[in-house]
Amino acid sequence: MEPIVTRFPPSPTGFLHIGGARTALFNWLYARKTHGKFVLRIEDTDEARSTKESVDAILESLVWLGIDFDDGPYFQTQRYDIYNEYIEKLVQSGHAYYCSCTPDEVNEMREAAKAAGKKPMYNGKCRELGLNKADNTVVRLKTPDTGVTVVEDIVKGDTAFQNNEVDDFIIQRSDGSAMYNLAVVIDDMTMGINTIIRGDDHLINTPKQMMIYQALGADMPAFAHVPMVLGSDKSRLSKRHGAMSVSEYKHMGYLPDAMLNYLVRLGWSHGDQEFFERQELIEKFDLEHLGRSASMFDMDKLTALNAKHIQAKAPKEIGEHLLFHLKETGVDTENDDYLAEVITTLQPRSKTLKEMAEGAQFYFTDTIEYDEKAAKKFLKPEAADMLEMTLDLIEALDEFSHDQLETAFKTVMDKTGLGFGKIAQPLRVAVTGTTVSPGMFEMLLALGRDKTEGRIRKAIEFIRS
Repeated sequence: MEPIVTRFPPSPTGFLHIGGARTALFNWLYARKTHGKFVLRIEDTDEARSTKESVDAILESLVWLGIDFDDGPYFQTQRYDIYNEYIEKLVQSGHAYYCSCTPDEVNEMREAAKAAGKKPMYNGKCRELGLNKADNTVVRLKTPDTGVTVVEDIVKGDTAFQNNEVDDFIIQRSDGSAMYNLAVVIDDMTMGINTIIRGDDHLINTPKQMMIYQALGADMPAFAHVPMVLGSDKSRLSKRHGAMSVSEYKHMGYLPDAMLNYLVRLGWSHGDQEFFERQELIEKFDLEHLGRSASMFDMDKLTALNAKHIQAKAPKEIGEHLLFHLKETGVDTENDDYLAEVITTLQPRSKTLKEMAEGAQFYFTDTIEYDEKAAKKFLKPEAADMLEMTLDLIEALDEFSHDQLETAFKTVMDKTGLGFGKIAQPLRVAVTGTTVSPGMFEMLLALGRDKTEGRIRKAIEFIRS
Protein backbone atom coordinates (compact mmCIF):
# COMPACT_ATOMS: atom_id res chain seq x y z
CA MET A 1 0.00 0.00 0.00
CA GLU A 2 1.33 3.42 -0.95
CA PRO A 3 2.10 5.87 1.89
CA ILE A 4 -0.66 8.27 2.90
CA VAL A 5 -0.04 11.81 1.63
CA THR A 6 -2.23 14.62 2.98
CA ARG A 7 -2.10 18.38 2.55
CA PHE A 8 -3.16 21.71 4.00
CA PRO A 9 -3.78 24.48 1.43
CA PRO A 10 -4.54 27.82 3.14
CA SER A 11 -5.21 31.02 1.22
CA PRO A 12 -2.94 33.84 2.48
CA THR A 13 -5.64 36.48 2.64
CA GLY A 14 -5.67 36.69 6.44
CA PHE A 15 -4.61 34.89 9.59
CA LEU A 16 -5.01 31.19 10.37
CA HIS A 17 -8.36 30.74 12.09
CA ILE A 18 -9.92 27.92 14.10
CA GLY A 19 -11.53 26.11 11.15
CA GLY A 20 -8.34 26.16 9.11
CA ALA A 21 -6.23 25.07 12.08
CA ARG A 22 -8.54 22.10 12.67
CA THR A 23 -8.28 21.08 9.00
CA ALA A 24 -4.50 21.30 9.17
CA LEU A 25 -4.52 19.24 12.37
CA PHE A 26 -6.67 16.43 10.96
CA ASN A 27 -4.43 16.12 7.90
CA TRP A 28 -1.24 16.31 9.97
CA LEU A 29 -2.42 13.75 12.51
CA TYR A 30 -3.45 11.27 9.82
CA ALA A 31 -0.12 11.62 8.04
CA ARG A 32 1.79 11.16 11.29
CA LYS A 33 -0.41 8.25 12.43
CA THR A 34 0.19 6.36 9.16
CA HIS A 35 3.87 7.36 8.86
CA GLY A 36 2.92 9.17 5.68
CA LYS A 37 3.64 12.67 4.39
CA PHE A 38 2.08 16.06 5.10
CA VAL A 39 2.33 18.78 2.44
CA LEU A 40 1.81 22.53 2.90
CA ARG A 41 0.56 24.45 -0.13
CA ILE A 42 -0.17 28.19 -0.20
CA GLU A 43 -3.10 28.89 -2.53
CA ASP A 44 -2.23 32.47 -3.40
CA THR A 45 -3.86 32.84 -6.82
CA ASP A 46 -6.02 35.66 -5.43
CA GLU A 47 -3.03 37.96 -5.87
CA ALA A 48 -4.98 41.11 -5.04
CA ARG A 49 -5.78 39.88 -1.52
CA SER A 50 -2.82 37.58 -0.81
CA THR A 51 -0.03 39.07 1.29
CA LYS A 52 3.37 38.02 2.57
CA GLU A 53 2.25 39.09 6.05
CA SER A 54 -0.56 36.52 5.90
CA VAL A 55 1.83 33.81 4.71
CA ASP A 56 4.19 34.60 7.59
CA ALA A 57 1.31 34.63 10.09
CA ILE A 58 0.04 31.24 8.88
CA LEU A 59 3.51 29.70 9.07
CA GLU A 60 4.06 31.20 12.54
CA SER A 61 0.76 29.77 13.79
CA LEU A 62 1.58 26.31 12.45
CA VAL A 63 4.99 26.43 14.12
CA TRP A 64 3.39 27.46 17.43
CA LEU A 65 0.89 24.60 17.19
CA GLY A 66 3.73 22.20 16.41
CA ILE A 67 2.20 21.18 13.07
CA ASP A 68 5.25 20.54 10.89
CA PHE A 69 5.20 19.71 7.19
CA ASP A 70 7.34 17.34 5.12
CA ASP A 71 7.04 19.13 1.76
CA GLY A 72 6.47 22.76 0.91
CA PRO A 73 5.41 25.36 1.29
CA TYR A 74 4.46 25.34 -2.38
CA PHE A 75 2.94 28.50 -3.89
CA GLN A 76 0.31 28.29 -6.63
CA THR A 77 1.53 31.55 -8.20
CA GLN A 78 4.81 29.75 -8.99
CA ARG A 79 3.03 26.88 -10.76
CA TYR A 80 1.18 28.55 -13.64
CA ASP A 81 3.32 26.80 -16.26
CA ILE A 82 2.38 23.42 -14.81
CA TYR A 83 -1.34 24.27 -14.93
CA ASN A 84 -1.08 25.47 -18.54
CA GLU A 85 0.67 22.26 -19.54
CA TYR A 86 -2.21 20.14 -18.21
CA ILE A 87 -4.85 22.44 -19.66
CA GLU A 88 -3.23 21.98 -23.08
CA LYS A 89 -3.30 18.19 -22.58
CA LEU A 90 -7.03 18.34 -21.84
CA VAL A 91 -7.68 20.41 -24.97
CA GLN A 92 -5.55 18.15 -27.18
CA SER A 93 -7.26 15.00 -25.85
CA GLY A 94 -10.71 16.43 -26.54
CA HIS A 95 -11.67 16.66 -22.86
CA ALA A 96 -11.68 20.47 -22.94
CA TYR A 97 -12.31 23.17 -25.52
CA TYR A 98 -11.94 26.88 -26.20
CA CYS A 99 -15.07 28.97 -25.72
CA SER A 100 -15.59 32.51 -27.01
CA CYS A 101 -18.94 33.18 -25.36
CA THR A 102 -19.01 36.48 -23.50
CA PRO A 103 -20.20 36.74 -19.89
CA ASP A 104 -23.36 38.48 -21.12
CA GLU A 105 -24.10 35.61 -23.50
CA VAL A 106 -23.60 33.06 -20.75
CA ASN A 107 -25.94 35.03 -18.48
CA GLU A 108 -28.59 34.98 -21.22
CA MET A 109 -28.21 31.18 -21.51
CA ARG A 110 -28.69 30.81 -17.79
CA GLU A 111 -31.73 33.07 -17.71
CA ALA A 112 -33.27 31.16 -20.63
CA ALA A 113 -32.73 27.83 -18.85
CA LYS A 114 -34.19 29.28 -15.68
CA ALA A 115 -37.26 30.51 -17.56
CA ALA A 116 -37.72 27.01 -18.97
CA GLY A 117 -37.69 25.54 -15.48
CA LYS A 118 -34.19 24.10 -15.85
CA LYS A 119 -31.02 24.60 -13.87
CA PRO A 120 -29.34 27.87 -14.96
CA MET A 121 -26.13 26.82 -16.73
CA TYR A 122 -23.95 27.23 -19.82
CA ASN A 123 -25.58 25.48 -22.79
CA GLY A 124 -22.44 24.11 -24.48
CA LYS A 125 -22.61 26.43 -27.51
CA CYS A 126 -18.87 26.19 -28.30
CA ARG A 127 -18.48 22.55 -27.28
CA GLU A 128 -18.16 21.11 -30.78
CA LEU A 129 -16.99 24.20 -32.70
CA GLY A 130 -13.29 23.35 -32.50
CA LEU A 131 -12.26 26.94 -31.79
CA ASN A 132 -8.62 27.93 -31.46
CA LYS A 133 -7.11 29.91 -28.66
CA ALA A 134 -7.72 33.67 -28.90
CA ASP A 135 -7.52 36.73 -26.67
CA ASN A 136 -11.16 36.41 -25.64
CA THR A 137 -11.38 32.64 -25.20
CA VAL A 138 -11.66 30.64 -22.02
CA VAL A 139 -11.14 26.89 -21.70
CA ARG A 140 -14.05 24.75 -20.55
CA LEU A 141 -14.01 21.13 -19.41
CA LYS A 142 -16.26 18.85 -21.45
CA THR A 143 -18.36 17.30 -18.68
CA PRO A 144 -20.47 14.12 -19.05
CA ASP A 145 -24.05 14.68 -20.30
CA THR A 146 -25.50 11.63 -18.57
CA GLY A 147 -25.02 9.48 -15.50
CA VAL A 148 -23.98 10.46 -12.01
CA THR A 149 -20.75 11.31 -10.24
CA VAL A 150 -20.67 9.66 -6.83
CA VAL A 151 -18.43 11.14 -4.16
CA GLU A 152 -17.41 8.25 -1.93
CA ASP A 153 -16.72 10.11 1.26
CA ILE A 154 -15.15 8.59 4.37
CA VAL A 155 -17.14 10.89 6.68
CA LYS A 156 -20.40 11.64 4.86
CA GLY A 157 -20.84 8.39 2.95
CA ASP A 158 -21.82 8.40 -0.75
CA THR A 159 -23.21 11.58 -2.29
CA ALA A 160 -24.49 11.42 -5.88
CA PHE A 161 -24.43 14.39 -8.26
CA GLN A 162 -26.36 14.30 -11.54
CA ASN A 163 -23.89 14.96 -14.35
CA ASN A 164 -26.48 16.81 -16.47
CA GLU A 165 -26.66 19.42 -13.70
CA VAL A 166 -22.95 20.22 -13.99
CA ASP A 167 -22.26 22.50 -16.95
CA ASP A 168 -19.03 22.67 -18.95
CA PHE A 169 -17.24 24.76 -16.35
CA ILE A 170 -14.28 27.05 -17.02
CA ILE A 171 -10.83 25.69 -16.12
CA GLN A 172 -8.81 28.58 -17.61
CA ARG A 173 -9.73 32.26 -17.77
CA SER A 174 -9.23 34.39 -20.88
CA ASP A 175 -6.12 35.94 -19.30
CA GLY A 176 -4.53 32.48 -19.19
CA SER A 177 -4.83 31.93 -15.44
CA ALA A 178 -6.11 28.60 -14.13
CA MET A 179 -9.38 28.36 -12.23
CA TYR A 180 -9.44 27.07 -8.67
CA ASN A 181 -10.79 23.57 -9.36
CA LEU A 182 -8.20 22.91 -12.07
CA ALA A 183 -5.27 24.24 -10.03
CA VAL A 184 -6.26 22.20 -6.98
CA VAL A 185 -6.49 18.95 -8.93
CA ILE A 186 -3.17 19.47 -10.73
CA ASP A 187 -1.48 20.37 -7.45
CA ASP A 188 -2.87 17.31 -5.69
CA MET A 189 -1.93 15.04 -8.61
CA THR A 190 1.62 16.30 -9.03
CA MET A 191 2.25 16.40 -5.26
CA GLY A 192 1.04 12.84 -4.82
CA ILE A 193 -1.85 13.75 -2.53
CA ASN A 194 -3.99 10.65 -2.09
CA THR A 195 -6.09 11.63 0.95
CA ILE A 196 -8.01 14.91 1.09
CA ILE A 197 -9.50 15.95 4.43
CA ARG A 198 -11.30 19.28 4.25
CA GLY A 199 -14.41 21.16 5.32
CA ASP A 200 -17.75 20.05 3.88
CA ASP A 201 -18.19 23.50 2.34
CA HIS A 202 -15.84 22.12 -0.36
CA LEU A 203 -18.14 19.17 -1.16
CA ILE A 204 -19.86 21.18 -3.91
CA ASN A 205 -16.52 21.40 -5.74
CA THR A 206 -15.69 17.72 -5.45
CA PRO A 207 -17.70 16.35 -8.44
CA LYS A 208 -16.09 18.95 -10.72
CA GLN A 209 -12.65 18.02 -9.43
CA MET A 210 -13.42 14.32 -9.89
CA MET A 211 -14.34 15.01 -13.52
CA ILE A 212 -10.92 16.61 -14.06
CA TYR A 213 -9.20 13.58 -12.52
CA GLN A 214 -11.21 11.31 -14.83
CA ALA A 215 -10.45 13.42 -17.91
CA LEU A 216 -6.74 13.17 -17.12
CA GLY A 217 -6.95 9.43 -16.43
CA ALA A 218 -5.54 10.00 -12.94
CA ASP A 219 -6.12 8.00 -9.76
CA MET A 220 -8.83 9.41 -7.54
CA PRO A 221 -7.82 10.44 -4.00
CA ALA A 222 -9.82 9.45 -0.94
CA PHE A 223 -12.12 12.22 0.29
CA ALA A 224 -13.17 13.06 3.85
CA HIS A 225 -15.37 16.14 4.19
CA VAL A 226 -15.74 17.24 7.82
CA PRO A 227 -18.65 19.37 9.08
CA MET A 228 -18.21 23.02 9.93
CA VAL A 229 -17.39 24.39 13.39
CA LEU A 230 -20.29 26.45 14.76
CA GLY A 231 -20.60 28.92 17.60
CA SER A 232 -22.25 27.93 20.89
CA ASP A 233 -25.55 29.31 19.55
CA LYS A 234 -25.28 26.96 16.52
CA SER A 235 -24.71 29.84 14.09
CA ARG A 236 -21.68 30.12 11.82
CA LEU A 237 -18.54 30.64 13.89
CA SER A 238 -17.57 34.30 14.14
CA LYS A 239 -15.40 36.53 16.30
CA ARG A 240 -18.11 36.92 18.91
CA HIS A 241 -17.85 33.16 19.59
CA GLY A 242 -14.08 33.35 19.99
CA ALA A 243 -13.25 32.61 16.34
CA MET A 244 -10.06 34.61 16.48
CA SER A 245 -6.84 33.84 14.73
CA VAL A 246 -4.67 31.11 16.22
CA SER A 247 -2.03 33.69 17.11
CA GLU A 248 -4.53 35.44 19.39
CA TYR A 249 -4.98 32.26 21.42
CA LYS A 250 -1.24 32.24 21.96
CA HIS A 251 -1.42 35.79 23.32
CA MET A 252 -4.38 34.82 25.52
CA GLY A 253 -2.24 32.20 27.22
CA TYR A 254 -3.34 28.88 25.76
CA LEU A 255 -0.86 26.04 25.42
CA PRO A 256 -0.42 24.67 21.88
CA ASP A 257 -1.08 21.12 23.10
CA ALA A 258 -4.34 22.25 24.71
CA MET A 259 -5.37 23.91 21.44
CA LEU A 260 -4.61 20.71 19.51
CA ASN A 261 -6.52 18.65 22.06
CA TYR A 262 -9.54 20.95 21.86
CA LEU A 263 -9.48 21.29 18.07
CA VAL A 264 -9.31 17.55 17.47
CA ARG A 265 -12.34 17.02 19.71
CA LEU A 266 -14.31 19.41 17.46
CA GLY A 267 -15.35 16.59 15.18
CA TRP A 268 -13.40 13.51 16.29
CA SER A 269 -13.87 11.18 19.23
CA HIS A 270 -12.18 8.26 20.93
CA GLY A 271 -14.82 6.87 23.23
CA ASP A 272 -15.52 9.28 26.06
CA GLN A 273 -11.92 10.44 26.40
CA GLU A 274 -11.50 14.22 26.48
CA PHE A 275 -7.89 14.78 27.52
CA PHE A 276 -5.13 13.80 25.09
CA GLU A 277 -1.40 14.41 25.03
CA ARG A 278 0.08 15.16 21.61
CA GLN A 279 1.71 11.75 21.08
CA GLU A 280 -1.45 10.02 22.21
CA LEU A 281 -3.43 11.89 19.54
CA ILE A 282 -1.01 10.72 16.86
CA GLU A 283 -1.36 7.12 18.03
CA LYS A 284 -5.15 7.10 18.30
CA PHE A 285 -6.37 9.40 15.51
CA ASP A 286 -8.35 7.81 12.67
CA LEU A 287 -10.79 8.89 9.97
CA GLU A 288 -13.48 6.41 10.97
CA HIS A 289 -14.37 8.38 14.09
CA LEU A 290 -14.75 11.77 12.44
CA GLY A 291 -18.29 12.92 13.17
CA ARG A 292 -20.99 13.77 10.63
CA SER A 293 -22.58 16.59 12.60
CA ALA A 294 -21.29 20.11 13.15
CA SER A 295 -19.28 20.84 16.29
CA MET A 296 -19.84 23.74 18.69
CA PHE A 297 -16.92 25.92 19.75
CA ASP A 298 -16.96 26.67 23.47
CA MET A 299 -14.38 29.00 25.03
CA ASP A 300 -15.16 27.75 28.55
CA LYS A 301 -14.38 24.15 27.56
CA LEU A 302 -11.16 25.24 25.88
CA THR A 303 -10.11 27.13 29.01
CA ALA A 304 -10.93 24.18 31.27
CA LEU A 305 -8.92 21.86 29.03
CA ASN A 306 -6.05 24.34 29.01
CA ALA A 307 -5.98 24.30 32.82
CA LYS A 308 -5.69 20.50 32.76
CA HIS A 309 -2.78 20.66 30.32
CA ILE A 310 -1.05 23.26 32.51
CA GLN A 311 -1.43 20.97 35.50
CA ALA A 312 -0.19 17.92 33.60
CA LYS A 313 2.99 19.37 32.11
CA ALA A 314 6.47 19.54 33.61
CA PRO A 315 7.35 23.05 34.84
CA LYS A 316 10.29 23.33 32.42
CA GLU A 317 8.01 22.59 29.47
CA ILE A 318 5.54 25.23 30.62
CA GLY A 319 8.46 27.61 31.11
CA GLU A 320 9.24 27.52 27.38
CA HIS A 321 5.84 29.08 26.71
CA LEU A 322 5.52 31.18 29.87
CA LEU A 323 8.62 33.25 29.05
CA PHE A 324 6.68 34.93 26.23
CA HIS A 325 3.90 36.00 28.62
CA LEU A 326 6.30 37.11 31.33
CA LYS A 327 8.08 39.30 28.79
CA GLU A 328 4.71 40.82 27.87
CA THR A 329 4.40 41.93 31.52
CA GLY A 330 7.93 43.35 31.59
CA VAL A 331 9.64 40.38 33.28
CA ASP A 332 12.80 39.28 31.50
CA THR A 333 13.99 35.98 32.95
CA GLU A 334 15.20 32.53 31.89
CA ASN A 335 13.66 29.07 31.93
CA ASP A 336 15.81 28.09 34.91
CA ASP A 337 15.29 26.20 38.16
CA TYR A 338 13.88 29.30 39.87
CA LEU A 339 11.21 29.71 37.20
CA ALA A 340 10.39 26.00 37.47
CA GLU A 341 9.78 26.41 41.23
CA VAL A 342 7.62 29.46 40.59
CA ILE A 343 5.56 27.55 38.00
CA THR A 344 5.10 24.62 40.38
CA THR A 345 3.38 26.92 42.88
CA LEU A 346 1.09 28.43 40.25
CA GLN A 347 0.13 25.33 38.24
CA PRO A 348 -2.77 24.12 40.39
CA ARG A 349 -4.87 27.27 39.99
CA SER A 350 -3.79 28.79 36.64
CA LYS A 351 -6.25 28.44 33.77
CA THR A 352 -4.07 30.26 31.22
CA LEU A 353 -0.41 31.17 30.90
CA LYS A 354 -1.36 34.83 30.83
CA GLU A 355 -3.04 34.37 34.20
CA MET A 356 0.03 32.51 35.44
CA ALA A 357 2.36 35.30 34.29
CA GLU A 358 0.25 37.89 36.08
CA GLY A 359 0.19 35.75 39.22
CA ALA A 360 3.97 35.36 39.09
CA GLN A 361 4.77 39.08 39.19
CA PHE A 362 5.61 39.22 42.89
CA TYR A 363 8.31 36.58 42.42
CA PHE A 364 10.28 38.82 40.08
CA THR A 365 10.10 42.23 41.72
CA ASP A 366 12.45 43.83 44.21
CA THR A 367 9.81 46.15 45.63
CA ILE A 368 6.38 44.99 46.75
CA GLU A 369 3.49 47.40 46.33
CA TYR A 370 0.61 46.62 48.68
CA ASP A 371 -2.93 46.49 47.40
CA GLU A 372 -4.65 49.36 49.24
CA LYS A 373 -7.62 47.31 50.49
CA ALA A 374 -5.43 44.36 51.44
CA ALA A 375 -3.02 46.54 53.39
CA LYS A 376 -5.84 48.34 55.20
CA LYS A 377 -7.43 45.06 56.21
CA PHE A 378 -4.41 42.94 57.12
CA LEU A 379 -1.36 45.14 57.71
CA LYS A 380 -2.83 46.62 60.89
CA PRO A 381 -0.80 47.67 63.97
CA GLU A 382 -1.66 44.44 65.79
CA ALA A 383 -0.17 42.40 62.91
CA ALA A 384 3.32 43.85 63.45
CA ASP A 385 4.11 41.80 66.57
CA MET A 386 2.88 38.58 64.95
CA LEU A 387 4.96 39.28 61.80
CA GLU A 388 8.00 40.07 63.94
CA MET A 389 7.61 36.80 65.84
CA THR A 390 7.29 34.92 62.52
CA LEU A 391 10.39 36.66 61.16
CA ASP A 392 12.43 35.76 64.25
CA LEU A 393 11.43 32.11 63.97
CA ILE A 394 12.23 31.97 60.24
CA GLU A 395 15.61 33.61 60.79
CA ALA A 396 16.39 30.99 63.44
CA LEU A 397 15.57 27.99 61.20
CA ASP A 398 18.41 25.53 60.56
CA GLU A 399 17.16 25.07 57.04
CA PHE A 400 14.49 26.77 54.97
CA SER A 401 12.26 23.73 54.36
CA HIS A 402 8.57 22.87 54.30
CA ASP A 403 8.71 20.96 57.59
CA GLN A 404 10.64 23.66 59.47
CA LEU A 405 8.37 26.42 58.13
CA GLU A 406 5.36 24.43 59.26
CA THR A 407 6.90 24.04 62.74
CA ALA A 408 7.56 27.81 62.90
CA PHE A 409 3.94 28.58 61.99
CA LYS A 410 2.66 26.19 64.66
CA THR A 411 4.83 27.96 67.22
CA VAL A 412 3.33 31.34 66.22
CA MET A 413 -0.17 29.86 66.45
CA ASP A 414 0.53 28.44 69.91
CA LYS A 415 2.04 31.67 71.25
CA THR A 416 -0.61 34.01 69.81
CA GLY A 417 -3.64 31.77 70.00
CA LEU A 418 -4.41 32.73 66.39
CA GLY A 419 -5.61 30.31 63.70
CA PHE A 420 -3.53 29.64 60.60
CA GLY A 421 -5.64 31.99 58.45
CA LYS A 422 -5.19 34.91 60.84
CA ILE A 423 -1.43 34.46 60.54
CA ALA A 424 -1.27 33.56 56.86
CA GLN A 425 -3.22 36.49 55.42
CA PRO A 426 -1.05 39.32 56.85
CA LEU A 427 2.02 37.32 55.87
CA ARG A 428 0.63 36.78 52.37
CA VAL A 429 0.06 40.52 51.93
CA ALA A 430 3.52 41.22 53.32
CA VAL A 431 5.18 38.87 50.86
CA THR A 432 3.04 39.31 47.70
CA GLY A 433 1.22 42.63 48.16
CA THR A 434 -2.18 40.93 47.68
CA THR A 435 -4.51 38.50 49.43
CA VAL A 436 -4.35 35.92 46.64
CA SER A 437 -1.34 33.69 46.14
CA PRO A 438 -0.23 30.09 45.79
CA GLY A 439 -0.05 27.80 48.84
CA MET A 440 1.86 29.48 51.66
CA PHE A 441 4.74 27.05 52.22
CA GLU A 442 5.27 26.31 48.51
CA MET A 443 5.27 30.03 47.77
CA LEU A 444 7.78 30.92 50.49
CA LEU A 445 10.10 28.10 49.45
CA ALA A 446 9.99 29.22 45.81
CA LEU A 447 10.55 32.85 46.81
CA GLY A 448 13.55 31.86 48.91
CA ARG A 449 14.72 32.69 52.40
CA ASP A 450 16.33 36.06 51.69
CA LYS A 451 13.35 37.54 49.83
CA THR A 452 10.90 36.15 52.37
CA GLU A 453 12.74 37.67 55.35
CA GLY A 454 13.31 40.97 53.54
CA ARG A 455 9.64 41.37 52.64
CA ILE A 456 8.41 40.56 56.14
CA ARG A 457 10.88 43.09 57.52
CA LYS A 458 9.61 45.78 55.12
CA ALA A 459 6.00 45.02 56.00
CA ILE A 460 6.77 45.51 59.71
CA GLU A 461 8.40 48.86 58.87
CA PHE A 462 5.39 49.81 56.77
CA ILE A 463 2.97 49.06 59.63
CA ARG A 464 5.02 50.87 62.28
CA SER A 465 5.61 53.91 60.12
